[in-house]
Amino acid sequence: MLSSSTVSQHTTAGVREITLGQAIREALAEEMRRDPRVFIMGEDVAEAGTPFKVLSGLVEEFGTSRVIDTPISEAGIAGLGVGGAMTGMRPIVDIMFGDFIGLAMDQIVNQAAKVHYMSGGKLKVPLVVRTTMGATRRTAAQHSQSLQAWVSHVPGLKVVLPSTPYDAKGLLKTAIRDDNPVIFFEGKMMYQLKGLVPDTDYTIPFGVADIKRPGVDITIVATSSMVQIALAAAELLEKLEISAEIVDPRTTFPLDKDTLIASAKKTSRAIVIDEGYERYGVTAELASVIAEGAFYYLDAPVKRMGAMDVPVPFSPVLEDLTVPTAASVVEVAKTLCGRV
Repeated sequence: MLSSSTVSQHTTAGVREITLGQAIREALAEEMRRDPRVFIMGEDVAEAGTPFKVLSGLVEEFGTSRVIDTPISEAGIAGLGVGGAMTGMRPIVDIMFGDFIGLAMDQIVNQAAKVHYMSGGKLKVPLVVRTTMGATRRTAAQHSQSLQAWVSHVPGLKVVLPSTPYDAKGLLKTAIRDDNPVIFFEGKMMYQLKGLVPDTDYTIPFGVADIKRPGVDITIVATSSMVQIALAAAELLEKLEISAEIVDPRTTFPLDKDTLIASAKKTSRAIVIDEGYERYGVTAELASVIAEGAFYYLDAPVKRMGAMDVPVPFSPVLEDLTVPTAASVVEVAKTLCGRV
């Protein structure tokens, strides 16, 4: 989906409909052609193209010296990435499932995030860590978590959560060109999501939220996969004559606080949705920003909606209950708007 602002920026450029997975692959291929310092490494990234087949075809074009299959050691992969970045390369480290970043947290949190600061600005770590997030794929407790709050908490890291093919390509290009470490979370259930993407080179700046749908009655701030849930909820709410504004922060750091606050001031009500665990999560930070910045404009408390505070079940029936749905968002919005 292209927002109205995006369309106006590309009125003279050709666009085509591709999937989010294709948009990711295009961004990687284009940046590898543009800059010989860019390379990819991770488990099953070459011939296998990752379990989600997002990288299929890259090894045929760039060879095994730039699309590198690694041993099964997330700590080792991340460490190699940090070292490569510090010595002039621009590595893209693929961590197969976001659940596994725990194995690489020392390299990400204590090395990549702090090298520039601890070297007095003499060293930099232009590293991108690509990983996944999201439940409802029936992969159980160790392969279904959304842990973006962990890294969003750490100074020195930039954190990206694209929700559309257009955003995924533009934000990934920005990440690869950034001189700081970037953690790039891809919703694993969104790789087949289709949307319009320009056929020209473009980037999207970090820290600039996107209003995916304008509205006047209630603001719904949503991240990654929850943006599509919010948009579906907005369609249902429209039938109830409730106009919902959907705001996608796109990056949890840097965070576009001004857009979130301005939207909440306009509508006077706000829901914040993220697929990560609700307690101590992204929703808490976003809700706090709105509550502080728009306090005197709010007609109701800011409502948070996140994943249930339980390990993700393998049972499909139970798993589907653990994350927000369009129907559950509608019920919360109706309550805030006094339509119960």
